[in-house]
Amino acid sequence: MGVFSSRFHVRVPLCLLLASTTSILPTAPIAAQPLVGQQSPVSIHWSQEALAQLIDVVASAGQEGLHPADYRLAALRQSASAEEGPALDALASAAALDLAHDYLLGRVEDRSGMNWMIARSPNETAGLADRLRQAVATGKIREFYAGLLPSDPRYQALRSALATSEDRVTRDRLRANMERWRWMPRAIGSDYLYVNVPSYRLQMFREGIALASYDVVVGAKDTPTPQLLSPTDSLVVNPAWYVPTSIARKSGLRPGRGGYVWKATPDGGRRIVQLPGPHNALGRIKFNLDNDQAIYLHDTNAKALFGRDQRALSHGCIRVKDIDQLAADLLSQAGGDQSRFEEALASSETTTVRLPHAWPVYIVYFTTDTDESGNVVTYSDPYGYDAELLAALDGKPIEMASS
Repeated sequence: MGVFSSRFHVRVPLCLLLASTTSILPTAPIAAQPLVGQQSPVSIHWSQEALAQLIDVVASAGQEGLHPADYRLAALRQSASAEEGPALDALASAAALDLAHDYLLGRVEDRSGMNWMIARSPNETAGLADRLRQAVATGKIREFYAGLLPSDPRYQALRSALATSEDRVTRDRLRANMERWRWMPRAIGSDYLYVNVPSYRLQMFREGIALASYDVVVGAKDTPTPQLLSPTDSLVVNPAWYVPTSIARKSGLRPGRGGYVWKATPDGGRRIVQLPGPHNALGRIKFNLDNDQAIYLHDTNAKALFGRDQRALSHGCIRVKDIDQLAADLLSQAGGDQSRFEEALASSETTTVRLPHAWPVYIVYFTTDTDESGNVVTYSDPYGYDAELLAALDGKPIEMASS
């Protein structure tokens, strides 16, 4: 049945934290919203001119896929003729900081149910209230808010599509993916690997341009691939597969066939390992990724799966078609040791090859994105995250799966 998920919190309006005198001004209903954290009272003086700018900014939040009413638009408009003072300052500051938070970090703060684990730098959020105060003092409130939003062309393309779309389903999907972009770091770099799970593709970006694209197989619905920022600086040729305990149990793996053997662990236990060879599930190449989820890019011996349209089929790791070409592309950069890589491929020995520099790997989840030409494209939603995200974004009941 429909219930409010405990994963999503109700934000206490900052006007209740700032001053008790706000009761003399009209207030909007409390909207379902993640808690902003324990914010201390903020003292910002709002002139009528500054308030007018804020009202315009809040009214335009719909262009970003948000609801202006969630930022006390009605109360702000009713306060347009009120006297300047503590009550007006408290109301305007509360609305302004809530909108600033949501533009910069996203409205939905608890993303654990959607496996979003991409962290943001604390430098991005440092001094947000002080920056707002400066914008109010200098009359540059619109510029302040514009600078909080993602500048990536992919976000701008979704924003443009939202402005021209009249179909509710399409608009909701655009809104959900604009919210995901607000979760992303504002500076993602120019050289990186980009795996968009619903697209079943990996793209190699060089100086901000997608130079190559590879088909991938991603995690199945019951073993979803998490969203991570996980750099890679090396690859392994002829890797062994250290089978996670959960997979070993679920698959009923037993040493003695398929190259599986027992290996001792440092704590005196044992775990199942699949030795390198033609039956190894990792294939010939594995890219080491730096994360605590045991997620990496690798080859596969089940290459027929790349021929399917829907490729959410793995235990969570990302299988890459033509991964040897991806390795060659990355090693072709200045300082790469392609000869060592070729020698390793010609051998049956396990060999680690360093990349000339570390590459950030963004594993993301956008059901609406752009193609290489910048056109907006829509993909399926293999993990069913869109409905959950929209419910949280709009503060509506979430249909919880029965146990």
